Amino acid sequence: MDASVNRIPSSRDERALLIALRMQGENIEQVQYSLEELNLLIKTAGGITVDAMTVNRDKIDAAYIIGKGYIPRLQDIIEEKEIRLVVFDMNNIRPAQIRNLEDVLKCRVIGRTEVILDIFARRARSAEAKIQVELAQLKYILPRLKGLGGVLSRLGGGIGTRGPGEKMLETDRRHIQRRIHTLDAKLVKHQKHRARTRSGRSGQIIGAVVGYTNAGKSTLINYLARDDLFVEDRLFATLDSYTRTVYIDRERKTLLTDTVGFIRNLPANLIESFRSTLEDIVNADYILHVVDINAGDIEVNIQTVEKELASLDCMNKPLIFYFNKSDLLPDDTRINMIKNRYHGAVIGSVKEKTGMEELRERLGAIHDEVQKTCPQEWEACNPACH
Repeated sequence: MDASVNRIPSSRDERALLIALRMQGENIEQVQYSLEELNLLIKTAGGITVDAMTVNRDKIDAAYIIGKGYIPRLQDIIEEKEIRLVVFDMNNIRPAQIRNLEDVLKCRVIGRTEVILDIFARRARSAEAKIQVELAQLKYILPRLKGLGGVLSRLGGGIGTRGPGEKMLETDRRHIQRRIHTLDAKLVKHQKHRARTRSGRSGQIIGAVVGYTNAGKSTLINYLARDDLFVEDRLFATLDSYTRTVYIDRERKTLLTDTVGFIRNLPANLIESFRSTLEDIVNADYILHVVDINAGDIEVNIQTVEKELASLDCMNKPLIFYFNKSDLLPDDTRINMIKNRYHGAVIGSVKEKTGMEELRERLGAIHDEVQKTCPQEWEACNPACH
């Protein structure tokens, strides 16, 4: 089965209704922020959010998620506004719930995970990224095959269907498992190539640039390295790791690796599939954490990134915080809060080229600190030293 992620045509302007669930005791601001983020995900996937609603629930309904009493209201909205897609701000929707909702709503129903997988399918450019995305999609769909049978038969392209989805009825479980095995083997070859590339950089100080998606990582590297990495004001603009040389001054330089952006509730299969790419963070000498200082829920964004760093056992590496997009702030309130909470953090704007000199000073200090950890001259240092 050749389930290339880029062969199903994109559906432009797919009209979507977004639904968030607020469980008892849950913070309403965080629910709304997550719903706004889902709106950005839909936009990135090529859709249009026509309407959005928040439903208060004590528990998730086993058959219809939000309860059967909301169905007539949803049917009216869907008919009136010509909705083609209903998206729940949930990661794991049971196949039976999807089947029940699609039967009564007469339109497609998906969750947050499918939207993220769809975006990754759109963004995959390199052979390795395409393999990683297809693996994530297949591993997500495989345990749901039995319950999704009727649903998959109706898929015909659109958000959440790019990739192998529409072929599932024609493919038995063993065939999918064989495909996963084949992709795993291909990914191992790419991992070995990546390892050889890293070994060729031994003796150089490498920093991994991490951050919540759309924080400005690629833009920052572009400026520091005077390069032209792909930059777009959308979520997950780049999926592949890129390493560029940054000259701190005339005598010192460092390598900076751009990594895939994180997002809350990132699908587990996606993290697993992109593990080889995330190894660039594991093998870095230090971490440059780029944060959008203008983000609505900045603390949650930082915690999301730190959670992933902790899962990679990278929290003990030297760290620099760069809070980007300060030019968008209405006043200094948040800047003062950041200075008090994150001592030593650099605050600025890549767009306005502010904070760059201070950041270079921090990079220089990290450079010298890492060099001292090696007992020999850095140029002759064994990679195992760091």
